[in-house]
Amino acid sequence: MSDAPSYLFYQTRNPRPFLERGEGIYLFDKGGKRYIDGSSGAMVSNIGHSNPRVLAKIKSQMDKATFGYRLHFRTHPSEDLAAKTVSLMPEGLDRVFFVSGGSEAVESAVKLARQYALTQGESGRYKVISRFPSYHGSTFGALEMTGYEPLSKPFKPMLREMPKVSSPATYLDRDNLTEEERGLKYAEFLRDKIIDEGPETVLAFIMEPVGGASTGALVAPDSYYRRIREICDEFGVLLIYDEVMTGAGRTGKFLAAEHWGITPDIVALSKGFGAGYAPLGAMVAGKRLVEPVLDAGGFLHGFTYAGNPMACAAGLAVLEEMEQQNLIENAARMGDVLMAELHNLMHRYPFIGDVRGKGLLTAFEFVADRDTMEPLPTALNAYDRLVELAYARGLIIYSRRTRGGTSGDHFLLAPPLIITKEQIGEMMSILRDALDAFAAEAGLPVMEEAA
Repeated sequence: MSDAPSYLFYQTRNPRPFLERGEGIYLFDKGGKRYIDGSSGAMVSNIGHSNPRVLAKIKSQMDKATFGYRLHFRTHPSEDLAAKTVSLMPEGLDRVFFVSGGSEAVESAVKLARQYALTQGESGRYKVISRFPSYHGSTFGALEMTGYEPLSKPFKPMLREMPKVSSPATYLDRDNLTEEERGLKYAEFLRDKIIDEGPETVLAFIMEPVGGASTGALVAPDSYYRRIREICDEFGVLLIYDEVMTGAGRTGKFLAAEHWGITPDIVALSKGFGAGYAPLGAMVAGKRLVEPVLDAGGFLHGFTYAGNPMACAAGLAVLEEMEQQNLIENAARMGDVLMAELHNLMHRYPFIGDVRGKGLLTAFEFVADRDTMEPLPTALNAYDRLVELAYARGLIIYSRRTRGGTSGDHFLLAPPLIITKEQIGEMMSILRDALDAFAAEAGLPVMEEAA
């Protein structure tokens, strides 16, 4: 750590060393210590760090122009990235609006939905239903759709409350239903909520196809996704998929939506879309929504850096690298390896109550009792303590509180899509060491592994 005073602040006072360099799945601090980036930062660095081909393409664009305001010029990087993005989308999603991050992408999606409703003479539609728990961003509009109490509670007087339905956390259910029946049950919560609110007032439903920070890689039963699409169609409600974390190959498909053959009306992308090489995101919709808005006078929305040529050059290079190195396929294969390793942990650590995810977006959750799924006592601060123990050993993982942000502990493992089987083994060895240390501190049982 430097002795010089810092004038910078973020969320906490938690001290961290200076970053010196990144290389592949590894990061190195100023003192030379190596860390495995087991969470791709905040699920961002999908193609790993310091990719030389991507850096070369960014530098090439720097030599031409670093900024061209979208109202003054078209740029080849933005046009080329838009075309490439559309080629990776389900049919019908053929209009792209660039932004700088996930919260901006979500805000853009909701604003497009509202302006489209106005062009259809449906000015009464303004409510956006989301799930609890969930995460959609930290700006005011995205925050109100986010279901994570510690983040939203201080700002409640400043927010316009939006309706919520329960996230499909079927692993917590203790009933006699099949997983298919449970998926349908949770989907029907949406239909009930639309009717309760008044269908003529409901604009959209926004969901993470695989849960992110607030629910820890939560995957619903297959039946849920199809039924949600049917319910939205029944009431003319727009379906928004927040693929900020899941998009760009993270789950073993370019969009997580592809796992279920669903075409949402609007998609929000960021994080792995720019892979940490530039602040970049996108809102993708179909001309069915966009053209009426443009005909009515234009999209009343925008950000200064939307379509920035350097950011778009980075994004295009990232997608090309993903394609040329078959990284989406690798995410699917290595995701199976990682999930098997996480399931093996459950034999040794009885306090791991659930393992879940898709591709290289995986998580495990701590519990006090697997039969009841009662969470560990909050006083243990397990979600924070295990992260620190792993970090001290050279492994970066990501955690949040599972049950709405007030209790429960889940940990996301989402390494770069370039990871190998051997590197997963290295990552798991460090994680087991950290879990052993946490169990000893907290007085939790550890089972002997079979010979």
